[in-house]
Parts: sequence; structure tokens; C-alpha cells
Amino acid sequence: MNQEQKSLRDAAIAKFGDTATKAEIEQLAEEMGSKYPHFMLKSDYRIKRGLYSLNAQVTPITAARPAASPAPAQKHDFVMDSAGFSENLIPSKDPLYVPFGNAKMIRDVLKSNMFYPLFITGLSGNGKTFGVEQACAETKREVIRVNFTVETDEDDLIGGFRLVDGETKFFHGPAIKAMQRGAVLLLDEIDLGNPAKIMCLQSILEGKGYFIKKTGEFVAPAAGFTVVATANTKGKGSDDGRFIGTNVLNEAFLERFPITVEQEYPTAAIEKKILARVFESVNVKDDEFVEKLVDWADIIRKTFFDGGVDEIISTRRLVHIARAYAIFNDRMQAITMCTNRFDEDTKQSFADLYTKIDAGVAVEETPNVESDTAEVPF
Repeated sequence: MNQEQKSLRDAAIAKFGDTATKAEIEQLAEEMGSKYPHFMLKSDYRIKRGLYSLNAQVTPITAARPAASPAPAQKHDFVMDSAGFSENLIPSKDPLYVPFGNAKMIRDVLKSNMFYPLFITGLSGNGKTFGVEQACAETKREVIRVNFTVETDEDDLIGGFRLVDGETKFFHGPAIKAMQRGAVLLLDEIDLGNPAKIMCLQSILEGKGYFIKKTGEFVAPAAGFTVVATANTKGKGSDDGRFIGTNVLNEAFLERFPITVEQEYPTAAIEKKILARVFESVNVKDDEFVEKLVDWADIIRKTFFDGGVDEIISTRRLVHIARAYAIFNDRMQAITMCTNRFDEDTKQSFADLYTKIDAGVAVEETPNVESDTAEVPF
């Protein structure tokens, strides 16, 4: 090792400690004006994909039991590195993100590097998943996200055999990959999953590792591995039918989550910051429209929670409206196009309400509406 290489390695240890990701090493070398750090990215130094020991002391991250010998008529290759995973799964920081509510608590849990599963619940469009991803970006934690449907099963989560070039090979699923990498396993919309099929995660939610029956391999969780689940319900189903397809989850499954985080919509002040950043990102300046949009959404939400209206304007929908306004440069057109998803009465009542808040716009009455239409709550 020459002097330049020694200086780079010493600087990396001083900045990152005993380990660093490939991206961190490459960036440091670029900042120091050093040559590409091939000497630090050798296989002998690799702990796992994308993570390297700066002292070349590599520790195995799984304890594998020998797989049973396959039958002579079959040929199986056990592939431990599934295709489709990039070397670095740390999310990028989004300049539009504004932390609020439980953001600091979630960030502290992830920063602790402890195994401590979280269950985050709240209405749609209030930043549950986005907040977790941005907490991972801030704490430099890798995250593997799984979006659930009623069809999601053990094969999707743990892994299974796939036909490759005429041979069957076993590919690890996202839950196993997250354990191996010491990453955050993000179970998105977990209440859409089939309660029986997702019970394969029980031992993983206890932090005890997983024995893969199909290969005879036991995978122990690497340091830093944890689980975060997001849902629109608390795993008790949706009584009002707003979140169709959500299921009542097994009580034993829910008990594996020490903390349940109730995510509310951001305050008016936070939403104004969010919309201001959205407008700034598309080179639009209209503070008045931001103020009126947030006031409009706030009134609708209060009416919704009082039972006066069946629909709600989420933070995500406000962002949709802001971007539509950047395209069409017309406040009422942006609102109308982004509320067309609602039924005719609700859409009309939302539009009417906005005209009362913003005297500078007008809305045309929707044609062919029956005269005996129910009175709107505003």
C-alpha cells in the first residue's frame, strides 16, 4: 500500500469507522483527488454486497446449514444473491420533504440500529411510506420495500425456486435480503395482505432469524435489521368501506410490533411549507394560492371528521393540485381536474367551497345534475 492509498484508508476510517459503503469510499476518494480505490474494494474486504471492511476483517453474516442433496433427476442451484437488487439501497433525500409529527421518533428508532419493529397507521396520502423512506435517507439506512396485495405469500417474501436457463434456482425474497444486509424491511400496506399467508414473517418479527425449509438454510439477521409496516387501518379492517380490501390481521402478528404510530395529516403550517417547496421545484411563485389551498383542505377535513362529508383532501392531493396549477396556470382548472375522482355532488361542493375562499375564481355548475340533489355540507 503506497502513501496515497494509506492516506485514503486512514481518512475513511476516521470518517466512517470500521465499515463503509462502496458509494462512500468512492465519494471520499473523489473528494481527496485520489485514484479509483480498487485496493479498498477487493472481495477480501467485502462484508456483504455494497459494504466493505476498512480493516479487512470480514465477518460472515449468515449461518447456513448444508442443503440436502437433490434427487438425481433434478438439478438445483441455490442462488443466494437475487437479481434485481442494486448495490446501494439507501434512498435519496427528497428536497420536497418536510418532517412533521412522529418523524423524529421514527428517525431515532432507525438511527439506534436496534431491532424494534414499528406499525404506522393513518389515512391515505399523509406521508407514511414517504416519511419512512426519508428517515432512512437521513440516517443512511438501506430500505427494501414490499407492497402487499391479497396474493402476497411466502414465496414473494421469503423466496422460491425460479427457472433459469432450464434449471431451477432458489432466489432469496426481500425479507431474507433485508435480514442479510441489515436493512430496513418496509412492509407497505400490510393490512392488504392475506392474514394467513403473511404469518411466515412471525419469527422474523421476533428478530430470531429464519429457517428456509426449501434449502435447509438458517439466515440470522445482520446488525441493524428491523421492520416497519404501514397501513391505513390498525389491522382491524375498514368498517366504513373506504379502504376496500383491507383485512383483519392475526392478533399474534400485530403483537409482534412494540409500537403503533398514529400518523395524522400535517398541520396547516407544515402543508404550506410543503406546497411552497413544490411550487419552487416547478418555478412557480404564488403564496396566495398556497394559503387558500391549505385553508380549503383544512375546512374539508374538519367537515369530514364531523361526518358532514364522505371524502377528504389529502396532502398528496394538494401536491397534485399544485403541480396541475404549474401546468395549466389556472387555479380552478387545477382543482377541478384533481377532484374529478370524486362523485359529482362531492366534486361540486368542494369547488363551491373554494370559490367562497378565493373570490377571484368562479366555477361553472356541473350540467345535468338533478334538482333534488342532496344539499352539500358547506
